[in-house]
Amino acid sequence: MCGICGYLSREQPATAETVRAMAGTLAHRGPDGEGVHLDGPVGLGHRRLSIIDLSEAASEPMTNEDGSLWLTFNGEIYNFRELRRDLEARHRFRCRSDGEVILHLYEERGDEAVAALDGMFAFALWDAKRRRLLLARDRVGKKPLFYHDGPRGFAFASETKALLAHPDVPHERDPEALPLFLTYGYVPTPGTFYRGIRALPPAHFMIAKAGGVDGPSPYWRARFRSDDSDPRGGEAKKRASTLNDGEAEERFRALLRSAVERRLVADVPLGAFLSGGLDSSTIVALMAEGAGGRVKTFTIGFAGHREYDERAHARVVAERFSTEHTEFVVEPKALDLVDRLVWHHDGPFGDSSAVPTYLLSELTKTRVTVALNGDGGDEVFAGYLRLYGGAVSERVPRTPFRALRGLFSLLPEPADRKHPLRLAKRFAEAGSLPLLERYLRWTGYFTADLPSMLKPEPLAVFDRERLLESFRTSYAAGEGSTMARLLQVNFETYLLDDLLVKMDRMSMAHGLEARSPFLDTAVVEFGASLPDRLRMRLGKGKILLRRAMKGILPDSIMARGKMGFGAPLGAWFRSDLEGLVRERLLDPASPIYEHLRPEPVAALVKRHGSAVADMSPQIWALLTLESWLRQEKGWGAG
Repeated sequence: MCGICGYLSREQPATAETVRAMAGTLAHRGPDGEGVHLDGPVGLGHRRLSIIDLSEAASEPMTNEDGSLWLTFNGEIYNFRELRRDLEARHRFRCRSDGEVILHLYEERGDEAVAALDGMFAFALWDAKRRRLLLARDRVGKKPLFYHDGPRGFAFASETKALLAHPDVPHERDPEALPLFLTYGYVPTPGTFYRGIRALPPAHFMIAKAGGVDGPSPYWRARFRSDDSDPRGGEAKKRASTLNDGEAEERFRALLRSAVERRLVADVPLGAFLSGGLDSSTIVALMAEGAGGRVKTFTIGFAGHREYDERAHARVVAERFSTEHTEFVVEPKALDLVDRLVWHHDGPFGDSSAVPTYLLSELTKTRVTVALNGDGGDEVFAGYLRLYGGAVSERVPRTPFRALRGLFSLLPEPADRKHPLRLAKRFAEAGSLPLLERYLRWTGYFTADLPSMLKPEPLAVFDRERLLESFRTSYAAGEGSTMARLLQVNFETYLLDDLLVKMDRMSMAHGLEARSPFLDTAVVEFGASLPDRLRMRLGKGKILLRRAMKGILPDSIMARGKMGFGAPLGAWFRSDLEGLVRERLLDPASPIYEHLRPEPVAALVKRHGSAVADMSPQIWALLTLESWLRQEKGWGAG
């Protein structure tokens, strides 16, 4: 797990000074060493976090036998042992690292080598004979890769701040990014906050040459479906919809066990994030079976806020599987981290659970270098109530929702985020809208009221239809039921641009590698083929996962509903952090007023402070926007 960067100049030889400037911004991703390789117009940089084969022979950039190929690689290849066994008969390996497999596989298969890799990765491979760069990213987007293609050259990096450190990459905000961020809480892939900088989409590769760029080109896509008409099964071997329920449970357990086992390979200490929820508890249970020793588990809590504090549930699981358990308590002063979190995210970020994720990663890194987690369980196996709400509301006429919306508008909003009345209000308020607009209202930050908040310049680039573009594309790719199509949307938007970004940036901020067994290729393909009856029933999600883990996990964990991983910002913004909110958001000199009208922002803060509604997600999003606007001008070479 590392940070990578580099460039292909179209005007002059590459320099070590430029590559090191880029790599220096990524030191947090790879604290164990730095490497640079130059070949005429090409410069490759690498910051190393040693996981497999800690020797110098595994340092990067890495080359093949004759020095014609050079690789800078970030991630883990989980099937590298199988690939290596086949390649060893025809190639000489210098080390035990998984990265060297990529070089020799490319020698035999060329660009098709990418599709043979199973893992989480982003890499750039310089083919000196063909004078071209191959860039590729893993199937679900666990590892990031950004690029700039300009008249003077092509550059790439694990984070956009490294690209901004290159003198030929313009430091220019993209005005179209602001409405997207305020809507989603992120800028959907392939966009970024900067003009001329793009994200390579997951499951894509591209070629950069002196004459231009080919791609990005796809090599895989998960297809969520709910019927038996599609014969494709991929690595899942046997489609879930052709199995009876008992066979599906057995197949699922076997696939997930295999995914966990492959993620236990490391030459450094391993552990697991444990919230006490169904997903992380499942991973810990399977780790306990195959780890060969006591599993180290880590959890985080919030004293005085039971609705956010899962420590008691995590203890139950830790005791059940005799783990070596560590806890950490978060206090309101953690919001002092906002500037640091924005720097690590390379921009504003709407998901406030970045705060506990950052602190949990910091705690975990004091004991281990690799941590498994439960990311992907909800996205692959249907854990969100909004999926059920979307499917059900499509079968109900919209007229009753309009009447319910009027009724609920007369009632105060409960402070408890899980209160049935609050959930019912959200359901009714969006129920009369078309499906994808409704789904956006449930998942977004500023939706219906966004145009009234924007000043003329950002309002001029506001396009409501474009806001739904990524949703529509993903919805059309799903097959069968509304639920299957919404799973496709969730997998290709929220998982990719929120959850995976958060986990990567917050764990790598501390040089901690995070691994996600639920996002194993075979597990994803199997989950995508499930019939809806094994996904959700009467609002209760992850039916197959619950059945498969019955008798393995404690009953109290099996009976839990979806809690989510968050922080009690609503209460903090009305007490300990009220001063921070006023200082950052209500000061007339705040940089947010370059783009936003002050009256709606003041009304939002007042509405939250008087407990009329919980506006903490929106307040957090604005705090991160203010932080980015205030500090980003000093990033990179600008």
